[in-house]
Amino acid sequence: MDAAFFPMLLFVAVIIVLMAGFPVAFTLAGMSLLVGGVGLLTGDLDPTLLGTMPNRLYGGVMKNEILVAVPMFVFMGVVLERARIAEHLLDTLGMMFGQLRGGMGIAVTLVGMLLAASTGIVGATVVTMGLLSLPAMLKRGYDPAIASGAICASGTLGQIIPPSIVLVLLGSVLSSAYQEAQRSQGLFSQDAVSVGDLFMGALLPGLILVVLYILYLLIVAMVRPESMPPIDKPDISNRALMLRVLKVLVPPLVLILAVLGSIIAGIASPTEAAGVGAMGALLLAIPGRQLSWSRLTDIVRSTTKVSSMVFMILVGASVFSLVFRGFGGDDVVHHWLGSLPGGKVGALLVVMLLMFLLGFVLDFIEIVFVVVPIVGPVLLAMGVDPVWLGVMIAVNLQTSFLTPPFGFALFYLRGVAPPEVPTSAIYRGVMPFIAIQVVMLMLLALWPELATWLPRKIYS
Repeated sequence: MDAAFFPMLLFVAVIIVLMAGFPVAFTLAGMSLLVGGVGLLTGDLDPTLLGTMPNRLYGGVMKNEILVAVPMFVFMGVVLERARIAEHLLDTLGMMFGQLRGGMGIAVTLVGMLLAASTGIVGATVVTMGLLSLPAMLKRGYDPAIASGAICASGTLGQIIPPSIVLVLLGSVLSSAYQEAQRSQGLFSQDAVSVGDLFMGALLPGLILVVLYILYLLIVAMVRPESMPPIDKPDISNRALMLRVLKVLVPPLVLILAVLGSIIAGIASPTEAAGVGAMGALLLAIPGRQLSWSRLTDIVRSTTKVSSMVFMILVGASVFSLVFRGFGGDDVVHHWLGSLPGGKVGALLVVMLLMFLLGFVLDFIEIVFVVVPIVGPVLLAMGVDPVWLGVMIAVNLQTSFLTPPFGFALFYLRGVAPPEVPTSAIYRGVMPFIAIQVVMLMLLALWPELATWLPRKIYS
């Protein structure tokens, strides 16, 4: 039987069952075991390979200290979401920038950036921003398309602005892929890829995206002033407004700087910094009296649900990866990517296009745990910089989640948008931001130093 038959059968079977609506974690593990069982009967899969599964799960999941950061970052994000931090930020920044044309859009973008850096969860950010800011923007006469586009785009910044859960998971997976790529070439490098490297690599592109978003909104405000009208001057003195801005803005900024600064300075690992972030989020919620027993119970329950989903998907993806490689799937992928025209550039283009398309049907967790372990070692063995690759993947998935008709961010906003906002307006609104994302991808492709300069500068 052709060497590529079983790997392709496994991959296609998983995609079909996922599109049928079955849970991701159980689909990955169940279909892998089912196809693996067929392989055992035909003699195409070594039975001793499945016996290594417990050790693989224990060593790759349970003993992976980096992954301990995931539930703590999730907890940090849920606490900030339920503590009405976003609501206070929107109100205050809206008062600060609202008298400018496009000021509400700028405020939404800045709050989206802060929430992205605080929560790192795209769905939570888009839903929160949609519930809080979309009705207010429509009430003040904003074009529904522009308002929707700004909310979706700023909500997806959680993919790229550190400390993003996407980057935590990518750092863990790329570290393993980098070591595997080194072993395949008979090499061993002491310079491992860390989550801190990815945080630093993504920081500059993330901030550039925020600046590009704001520039676009300012240009629209000048060209079509009626679509982004200013709001009335708030009935508050300038001094009182500045004091309110400091009171609302400084605590989240201090929390973000404490998390990122402890990693950059080498004081704490990402896991330890996540603990700092979780405790800091609790301290921010206490002064506002947002931590009742029932709310704290709800926060812990939500954190448990999200964390359980992540780790169950990781377990299913580990089973999938083991069976896929047992069938020689990694050799098939290596041969396929290596034979593409254009060499490394051609392979990168195909992988990025594949991830972009998969982003329509799979969440980032499945793509990180399923696709990256398969293609990552091959690309890294070709000489691709792991930090640059991680940032490219994050920006690529961010673009995919914005793109109609299947972008996840569009579904999140559609679910909370008022009935008077048509789906076509949401689609029209995100198009310019998708173009900005594509420009960012092109800038990263032309100047990889945008992602690699800061980590080398700090950690050299």
